[in-house]
Amino acid sequence: MRAIRRFSVRTVLPEAIAPLGDLASNLRWSWHEPTRDLFAGLDPKRWKAVRHDPVALLGDLGTDRLAELAADPEFVARVNAAAADLDAYLHEPGWYTTHAAEAGEAGAPRAIAYFSAEFGITAVLPQYSGGLGILAGDHLKAASDLGVPIVGVGLFYKTGYFKQSLSREGWQQETYPVLDPDGLPLALLREADGTPCQVRVALPGGRQLVAHVWKAQVGRVPLLLLDSDVQANDEAARGITDRLYGGSGEHRLQQEMLLGIGGVRALRLWSRLTGAPNPDVYHCNEGHAGFLGLERIRELVQSEQLTFDEGLEAVRAGTVFTTHTPVPAGIDRFGTDQIQTYFGGDSALPGVPVDRILALGAEDYPGGESGVFNMAVMGLRLGGRANGVSQLHGEVSRTMFDGLWPGFDDREVPITSITNGVHAPTWVDHRVFDLAEKHLGTRLVADANVWDDVPRVPAAEVWGARREMREQLVLEARRRLRSSWLRRGASGAELGWIENVLDPDVLTIGFARRVPTYKRLTLMLRDPDRLRALLLHPERPIQLVIAGKSHPADDKGKSLIQEIVRFADDPAVRNRIVFLPNYDIAMAQYLYPGCDVWLNNPLRPFEACGTSGMKSALNGGLNLSILDGWWDEWFDGENGWAIPTADGVEDPEHRDDLEAAALYDLIEGQVAPRFYARDEESGLPGRWLEMVSHTLRSLGPKVLATRMVRDYVEQLYTPAARAGWALDGDGHPGARELAAWKQRVRASWSGVRVDHVESSGVSDAPQVGDVLSVQGFVSLDGLDASDVQVQVVHGRVSYQDELTDTQVVTLHHAESYEGGRHRFEGDIKLARTGAFGYTVRVLPAHAGLASPTELGLVVNA
Repeated sequence: MRAIRRFSVRTVLPEAIAPLGDLASNLRWSWHEPTRDLFAGLDPKRWKAVRHDPVALLGDLGTDRLAELAADPEFVARVNAAAADLDAYLHEPGWYTTHAAEAGEAGAPRAIAYFSAEFGITAVLPQYSGGLGILAGDHLKAASDLGVPIVGVGLFYKTGYFKQSLSREGWQQETYPVLDPDGLPLALLREADGTPCQVRVALPGGRQLVAHVWKAQVGRVPLLLLDSDVQANDEAARGITDRLYGGSGEHRLQQEMLLGIGGVRALRLWSRLTGAPNPDVYHCNEGHAGFLGLERIRELVQSEQLTFDEGLEAVRAGTVFTTHTPVPAGIDRFGTDQIQTYFGGDSALPGVPVDRILALGAEDYPGGESGVFNMAVMGLRLGGRANGVSQLHGEVSRTMFDGLWPGFDDREVPITSITNGVHAPTWVDHRVFDLAEKHLGTRLVADANVWDDVPRVPAAEVWGARREMREQLVLEARRRLRSSWLRRGASGAELGWIENVLDPDVLTIGFARRVPTYKRLTLMLRDPDRLRALLLHPERPIQLVIAGKSHPADDKGKSLIQEIVRFADDPAVRNRIVFLPNYDIAMAQYLYPGCDVWLNNPLRPFEACGTSGMKSALNGGLNLSILDGWWDEWFDGENGWAIPTADGVEDPEHRDDLEAAALYDLIEGQVAPRFYARDEESGLPGRWLEMVSHTLRSLGPKVLATRMVRDYVEQLYTPAARAGWALDGDGHPGARELAAWKQRVRASWSGVRVDHVESSGVSDAPQVGDVLSVQGFVSLDGLDASDVQVQVVHGRVSYQDELTDTQVVTLHHAESYEGGRHRFEGDIKLARTGAFGYTVRVLPAHAGLASPTELGLVVNA
């Protein structure tokens, strides 16, 4: 067979419509309907054939059609108007301008780097596998809308994740179509002489990993994607960015080195080429990019002559780490021998000793495993600020990682939470926006007053729009189902039944997500006969639209998919339940608007957040979910249904049986009856529509990604930037001082003790309102009183003689004595009845600490 040489030919647009190129290359079109309408109008059939890809469409039109369009004054005017609208969007002040002004002299970050292993921006750029990537994409889009100066950093995967299809037997099959970056809305970063920019990362054996950098423009936000498929690399190195979450552990390690180390170097290239400021804050979205901290330490050691410890302090201050997993199995862990191989010898980072790297990722705490390097643990040790992605996940994370802060209660572990949000313009059907504009005079935005006005929209029009969106999903599901069956080997002649699959007037329940075991794809099949009865109910039938991908190496997940597919293949029910292969952004944009109810039944508390139900809610869908992730936080009894959980039941099979029965009961007894209960005069399900209205009012402002990004800016990014600036300056004096202080405190801490505690001010029968005066006498072994804070921890006393529901009062320094002894004192006003208790403790104190518990050091009385 002859070898074929491939290259891409880019479209040259006539000058009159040249702005179409800018409109196609800026991914704002993926959430801006007027721009998509402009492209769709060029050739509706081709637009559909290229799956709504503007770059592909322009490349497919041909010079004659382009010349015809350029000669059409009306079309040229539309193009110029769209280009002017994009220019205004890119340059008009956003929310961040106000935030920065309000920050005043204290300042707000000039630039923020957002590192993630995957980004889900659009189906046209398939660089995502699931929720983590979709969340990262929504984060960038919302930052763009708000004007937050973020730059994204990731990898360009030559084959993306994978495309999913089914065998005749219903087994998941994977294919990996090769992506041509020249045919995507990407631009290669080039030097002034036109040569591609290069990022280099050392590999063992004297090898060099070379990467090019592609830029995707996400509205105002640049996204830099590193690509190892470079001719300068050997074959093994070229394949490092071949696919997302594929290959061996060593392959993953190489990817994460390129993401973290190479990503920082790509940022430096970007700053040099564009004059953009280097970031003040580095946000590590999950542990995959954790090596970015090592590269930043290397920079400081080499350029500023800092020690490793001094560089560590400077890096920690400006780093934010977000954990997304509530289970240890979801964390990347490597062998310490692998870390020694890749970060020692001739591939070592100068000034970053491998033993110090190993210490950062060591599971050196009770329950940890020796010989393991944990990327999340390193992320927490390199991040001055850390968060989970819902309130419940924050609690789970504090418990999960409490070994890093021994001596503290879980609630004091310095991991906060910011609940995820979703980018409404990406996920909300235009019919919802149209109704808001028609009756409220504006698109739905974060303004609470707008959401409060949702009940003004006529119920009949809401119901009509919901019916249209349901019908849209039904037609798309039939199209996809037919395509799936043809790939499974069926002939067109035997697929006539598909024309009757699903019904636009039947209660539609959606379930779509990745398929790890804990998400329990097949919980609905625990009692197949009962499910059949619900699907085929003569008066109140339901229909299920199901989708999801299993990791290619997860045969258990694939078997769950096969179980669902085989059930759905049954001729008796196949008109009421479908499994749609290849769940992606394009499918999701039909699913969320088209489903009346969004089902989520993970094993609690293993869902970190989950955002698909948020997208459904913004389209007027109701949630039916286990109280996990975000639903645990925002379910209020009127915006959907909570599936009861069998907490405490140790037998997993029995627990699944109980929770499945509860699910069936809710659908049969509450969900379906409410959907089909129609008013005799209007024909509308009045109570159902009240819940829809309440859902939009109660959840709308909360679940938006703009709310999420504002929270990150105000609660994490701005404090992190200020902490970094405090350690910055010529020679980084603040970082040097903080590192020396920590070394001194650690060296002396074994000599710190609480010698004696005295109290006064309350009688033998204390009452609410009495004031308890406490004095703590402590020895500091050479430390100064300003190096510590002495606290009274007080609260209720349980039957096990433990403090619960505690509060903290900091005592002030009152007197010093010879021999390093000090007296601290303060008052507690008794505010609650019942058994009361207190204890005194000593913690390190320094203005440079993000949290008093940061060092994990505490001495209790």
